[in-house]
Formats: sequence, C-alpha cells, structure tokens
Amino acid sequence: MNRRRRKKLTKRLTAAAMSGAAPEVDRLLRAGADPSAADADGTTPLYAACVQGSADTARSLLAAGAPPDAESAGPGAEGTPLCAAACWGHTETVRTLLAHGADPGLREDHGTGRTPLEWATAGPHPETADALRATGAR
Repeated sequence: MNRRRRKKLTKRLTAAAMSGAAPEVDRLLRAGADPSAADADGTTPLYAACVQGSADTARSLLAAGAPPDAESAGPGAEGTPLCAAACWGHTETVRTLLAHGADPGLREDHGTGRTPLEWATAGPHPETADALRATGAR
C-alpha cells in the first residue's frame, strides 16, 4: 500500500475511533489502516477510542496491534489510553486495556504526569479506581 493511502486510512481510523464507530474502525483495519499510527495532530486511534469509552473499538484496535501504552500527543489529546479512559471513568475500557497489557502504574507525559489511578480518583470515579487497584495500581 502506498504511503498516501495509508495516511488517509490512518486519519479516517482516528476519526472513526473518536466517534465510536466500531464497524467503521473494523472496516478500516481490514483495509490496511495502521492501528498504531497517530494522525497528523499526534492523536492515536486507541487514545481516541478510550476518551470516548468505546471498549469494543479499543478491543479491535488492540487485537490489530495497537500498543496499549503509546502516548498521544495531539492538542487536547495528550497522554496514554489508560489515563484517558480512567480520567473519564470508562471502567469497561480500563479493564479492556489492562487485559491487553496496559501498565496501570505508567505516568503520562513521558513519566512526569498523573497515573491512571490519580485520574480516576480525581474524577471521582470509584469503580474505575477499584478496577485499577485490583491490578496493583497505587
């Protein structure tokens, strides 16, 4: 696949993940979109899905090879997928990420920011915090 086509697919994949359109995400992945590539702004599809709390979309992206701990860098979309899901109290999405190897102790902003548990407790999202604590998060 040529670079231009892949770039277009990546942009569409991130947009579909942000809108929670799981069938469109699956179609784009089958067409060759890279689940680990950020869009032009630096937002990864997995981060976009996690902000929306779309556990099904997150599962599809993770199954296709999206790294669970890759940080997004887009404007207003900085951080890890797990921090994004925890911040908004998306417990099912948090559990999905943890089941696929996301590190519950990883601080965002390249190690200088908050942990997922800090985001969940600041929310406050007690169910999400409990899910993180169950994996040993502190």
